[in-house]
Amino acid sequence: MTSSNSENKNRPVLWLSDDVAYIMDGKPFGDKWKATGISIDTRKIHSGDLFFALEGQRDGHDFVEKAFEQGAAAAIVSKNAQDYAGFGPVILVEDTFQALQMLGKASREQFGGTVIGITGSVGKTGTKEMMAGSLSDQGHVYASQSSFNNHLGVPISLSSMYSGHDAAVIEMGMNHAGEISVLSKMAKPDIAIITAVEAVHIENFDSVEGIADAKAEIFDGMDSSGIAVLNIDNPYFARVKASAQTQGLNKIYSFGENEKADARLINVIEAANGLRMSADVLGEKVECTLQYSGRHQAMNALAVLLASRLAGYDLQKTAKSLGKVEPMSGRGKIEKIDYGEKNNPVTLIDESYNASPVAMKAAFKVLALIDPGRGGRRIAILGDMLELGDDSAKYHADLALPLKASNIDFVYTCGSMMKHLHQNLPEHQRREHKDTSEELARIVPEAIAPGDVVMVKGSLGSKMKVVVEALRSHPQNLANKKG
Repeated sequence: MTSSNSENKNRPVLWLSDDVAYIMDGKPFGDKWKATGISIDTRKIHSGDLFFALEGQRDGHDFVEKAFEQGAAAAIVSKNAQDYAGFGPVILVEDTFQALQMLGKASREQFGGTVIGITGSVGKTGTKEMMAGSLSDQGHVYASQSSFNNHLGVPISLSSMYSGHDAAVIEMGMNHAGEISVLSKMAKPDIAIITAVEAVHIENFDSVEGIADAKAEIFDGMDSSGIAVLNIDNPYFARVKASAQTQGLNKIYSFGENEKADARLINVIEAANGLRMSADVLGEKVECTLQYSGRHQAMNALAVLLASRLAGYDLQKTAKSLGKVEPMSGRGKIEKIDYGEKNNPVTLIDESYNASPVAMKAAFKVLALIDPGRGGRRIAILGDMLELGDDSAKYHADLALPLKASNIDFVYTCGSMMKHLHQNLPEHQRREHKDTSEELARIVPEAIAPGDVVMVKGSLGSKMKVVVEALRSHPQNLANKKG
C-alpha cells in the first residue's frame, strides 16, 4: 500500500539526489529528487523512500517498477538504468549492496548526535526499545526498526538517521565471528552495551568464549573516547572487559546485582503485569516501574539507566519514561483474548520471535507469575530453538525441569528438536507434538479454554507466529460458526 501524502510530508528529508550520487560515485538518470526513507522491500515501502535493488535470492531489480508504483522517490540499480529510468529517477552504481553500505557510512560521518550500539546473546532488541522509548521524552531519538541488526539492517538504520536526531540506538546481531566487527566499524558507537553472553548461535562457534569474543567486536569501531557498558554478573564479563581494554577503551562501566557494579540492582518486585525495581546508578538512587515481566527485564532496564546517564540524560526522567515503554509483539507482549467468557479471558504471552535455552527459562518464570483465571491453566506452546549445534537435542530435553519448576500444566510442542522435550516431559504435562507449527496451529486453539494463560515461544525459523495468529482468530471463527 502506498503511504499517504500527509504521512510523507511529516517525514523529514534525509537525502538529496546529488548528494547520494556523489556518495555512491553513481550515475544519475532522470529528474532530481528528495528521499524521506530507505527501503529494500516493496512490501514495506513508503512514499518518498529511496529503493535499493539488492541482488540475492530474489533480484531487487525485478521490483523496481513496483517500487515506483508504491511511491518510491528513486531507485539505486546496478544494471539496465536507462530502462528503469522510464519508471522514475535512478542512480546507476557498480554494486547496490556496497552502495547501501556507503550511504550508511556517510550518514554516520555527518551525524552529530550520540550513537548507542547494543548487542548481546539475549535482550538486545528489548533493551534497544527501552532505550529509545525512555529517551524520547528528553530529545529526538532514532532507533533501528524491528530487528534490523545485520549486514543489511544496520546500514539501513544508519541511512535513516537525520541531523535533527539527538541520539541513535543501533542494534547489532550476528551468527558468525567477524560480523559485528563490520557493523561496528560502520556505526562507530559512542556507547556500546553488551546485554549478556549466552550459548546462542553456538552451532557456529567452538565455545561460548567464542561467542563472547564475537560480541566484543562491537568495540572495533570505537576509539579511546568510547564508553563500554557491560553485565558484571555474566560469567564472561572479564573476557569482554579485556577486549574493550585491548581496543583502547578506558571508560568501562558495569551493571548488575554485584555490589561492585556501577549500576547496581537493589530490589525487584515482580508481578503479572510488570515489575517495580530500585537501583543505584553511579551513586544516584532511582526507582522505576516497567510494563515488562521477568527479572531479566530489570537487568535490561538497568543497562538502559546506566547508559542514558553516561550519555548525559537525566536519570530520573529516564526512569519515569521507562514505565511507558510497552513490549513488542513477539517479544513478551501480553494480551487478553475473549474466548467466550468476557470476564474470564485467555491471557496470551506472545514470545514467538526468538528463543534460546536462557530465554526459554526466563519466559517460563514469567508464565509462572501470571495466575490463570477461573478454571484456567498455564499452557506452554513451544517450537524449536535453532542454531544450538551438536547439543541441541539435550538443550531441548533439559527444558523439562524448568517447566516443572514453573508449575506449567500442559506443554504442546512442534519441530524435530522439541520432540526430545516432548519425550522427556512427565505424562501429566505432555500434550500433543506435531512436526510443524502449522499443524499445531490447527489443534491448539480448540484445546484452549477461558481463563487459560498461554505462552507461545520458539525461534523465528520455527514460525510460531502462526500459532499466535490462530489463537487470536479463534474467537472470531467461533462467532462466525454461531452466526
